[in-house]
Amino acid sequence: MTILITAFLLGLMGSLHCVGMCGPIALSLPLQGNTILRKIWGSTLWSLGRIVTYSLMGALFGLIGAGFKMLGYQQIISIAIGVGMILSVILPSLFKKFTFGALLSIFNPIRKGMQRLFQEKNNRALFLIGIFNGLLPCGLVYFAIAGAIASADLVSAVGYMALFGLGTLPMLLLISLLGNVISQSLRNPINKIIPIVIVLIGMIFILRGLSLGIPYLSPPKEKLTPTVQMNTGKTSDTKEIQHSCCQKDTVKVQ
Repeated sequence: MTILITAFLLGLMGSLHCVGMCGPIALSLPLQGNTILRKIWGSTLWSLGRIVTYSLMGALFGLIGAGFKMLGYQQIISIAIGVGMILSVILPSLFKKFTFGALLSIFNPIRKGMQRLFQEKNNRALFLIGIFNGLLPCGLVYFAIAGAIASADLVSAVGYMALFGLGTLPMLLLISLLGNVISQSLRNPINKIIPIVIVLIGMIFILRGLSLGIPYLSPPKEKLTPTVQMNTGKTSDTKEIQHSCCQKDTVKVQ
C-alpha cells in the first residue's frame, strides 16, 4: 500500500513538471461545447487515455518485475531502482550523458497521429490523443515504470501506473480548462520539491528491498518454504506437508 501511495504522490507532485511537457497539448485540446461540464468531460477523456496507456505499460513491466521475483532478484531490483532514483537527483550530470536524440525519431508517427486527431472535435479523438500522449517520452513516466518493475506483481504494477496517471490529472485538467493557471514564479519553488519527493520514493524502494521487518514500509522477506495443510476429514488425521528445495518432503501425521 505504501508503494501505491508513492505512485500517486509522484504523479501529483510531478504534474508541475508535466506543465512544461504536456501543458501545450492540454492547452490546445479540441474540447467540445460551450459549457464547463462538457469541457471537463473532454479533458478527463484525454487524461483517461493517458491512464489507459500507463496501465498497459504497468502490465508489461509488471510481468518483467514478476520475472525478476521468480528468479529471486526482487530485493536487488528494488534496491537498485531506489539507488538510481536518488543518484538521478544527487548526480544529474551522470544521467545527462545518456542522450536519446537518435531514438526520438521513432516517436514521429505518434506525433503525426496526434496532429491528425487534433483536427477532429469529438470524444473519440480526445481519448485517442490521450492514448498517444502516454507513449511520448517523459522522464517522470520512466520513474513510474521503474516503480512498476520494483512492485514485482502484475496487479500492483498496473495499479501503480494507474495511480501515477491519476495523480497528474488535477493539474493538467486545470491547465486545459483555465490555461496556464500557475505562473513560472510560483512554479519554480514548487518544482524544487519534486527532487525531494523522488529521493524519498527512492529511499522507500531501498528500505523495501532490505526487508527490515518494518510494517508496510519494509516487510520481511517472504518465506521460501510454504506450508500446505491437508485435512482428511477427521479431526485427528491432519497432515502437514512441508516442501523445500533444500530438504526432503516430510509428512507429519497427528
